[in-house]
This record gives sequence, structure tokens and C-alpha cells, in this order.
Amino acid sequence: MYSFTHKCKFQILITIESFLNFTKTLNSSLGSKNKLKRFRENETFSNVIQPTREELVDGSFPLKGKWKTDFFKNNKPIILELGCGKGEYSVGLARTYPDKNFLGIDIKGARFWRGAKTALEENLINVGFMRTQIELVDYAFAKAEIAEIWITFPDPQIKYKRTKHRMTNTEFLQKYKQILEPEGVIHLKTDSEFMHGYTLGLLHGEGHEILHANHHVYKNEYSPKEVVGIQTFYEKQYLEQGKPITYIKFRVK
Repeated sequence: MYSFTHKCKFQILITIESFLNFTKTLNSSLGSKNKLKRFRENETFSNVIQPTREELVDGSFPLKGKWKTDFFKNNKPIILELGCGKGEYSVGLARTYPDKNFLGIDIKGARFWRGAKTALEENLINVGFMRTQIELVDYAFAKAEIAEIWITFPDPQIKYKRTKHRMTNTEFLQKYKQILEPEGVIHLKTDSEFMHGYTLGLLHGEGHEILHANHHVYKNEYSPKEVVGIQTFYEKQYLEQGKPITYIKFRVK
């Protein structure tokens, strides 16, 4: 009796494990198909630009220095969102400020597909998306072509060996300075206390100009409306967990 029961339990465990593996494989397959579908759709979207690395590095990218005239077709200031994810912030800013142009940048096109599609559905002509690596940003834009930069909820890259990947390290700040107007500003909004503290320390240490710093934007009545008025999907989750959202506005000297 014990042997029979033991055998049945063993077979049930195998069946459950097989089912879970099948489900995992199926979800992975469906996820891959969805990504491919989104990649194909991105290629048809008029508000999505996908330059190759070679185009950017060798200087043949045709929009560099011509984003206002050839892409947005106006003379309004351009604001970038670096690491835009699903594009929620870029779209939210575009809705709020129709007198400005917004461009979300991310290497993961399947993510910003949602933002690009929403923008087209809402006929938001002042927002676009570009698929490329953030470290190539100075190859994509001419000197002083950008008015502002938003960095929203970046990976804090906490491990020391990942310092070079932090989006507010010295090297990145110099890249941003090259493409920003002389009085251009950078906004950092994050749930990471580490990223907030690291950036503040670096800004103080290098003598950059800090225009606004806040450790908990939703508990400060002076927080700018574009900081508290737009929330991403993940930001809402952080808030539900009770995590403070921090913000820094600064100018690179």
C-alpha cells in the first residue's frame, strides 16, 4: 500500500512538473511571437526611428542636427526621455506640453511599442521614439540640439563594477552636455535611494548646478507638476509598496 501510494505521488509530481515546464515554454513562445509582432509594427510606425549602430557612429545618420525640421517638422524645443521603457512618461509629457517635442529612447523596441502606438492613436504629433543604446546619444544629436533630458527610473547599477553603466556617471553627463543647449537641464526621477544619493554626491563633487532636489516628491508641495502629475506603471507599484520617489533637476557645468 505504501509503495503504491508513494508511486502515485511520484507520478503526480512528474505530471505537475511537466505541466509547469510546458506552460513556461508556451509563455516564452507567445512572448517571443508578441515581440516579433511589435518589432514588425514598429517598422510601420511613422513616429519610430531605428538607426543602426553603424549609421550613428560613422556619421551617416540623416536626422542628426535636423530633428526639428525633418522629423518633428517644427521649431519647438526637443526633450529626450532616456531609457523610456513603455513610453508612458514621454506620452504623458507630450499630452501636457503640446508646445514642445518629446523623444523617448530605449534599446528595447518591444517595450516602447505601446507608447508609440498610443501616440499614433491619440494623434500626438509632438512625440516620437528611437531605438538605440543610450551610450550612442551623442552620435544621434548635434551640439545644443536638445533642450532637456529626462531620466526616469533607470537601473541604479548598484554593483561597483557596473558604475560605468549608471546613467548619471561622469561619462554620461559629458555626453548629455554635448547635445544640450547651454542652459539645458536634466531631470532624474527614481525610486532608488542609492541612485539619488550617488547622483547628488557626484553633482556636488564635480561642481554642477543643482536646481531642485527632493527625497519624496509626493510629500513636498513644491514638487513640479510634471514630476507628480505623470506616473508610470512601475511607479504606481513602487508607491503601493510605500517606496519614496525622489527627484533631482540639475544643469551640467
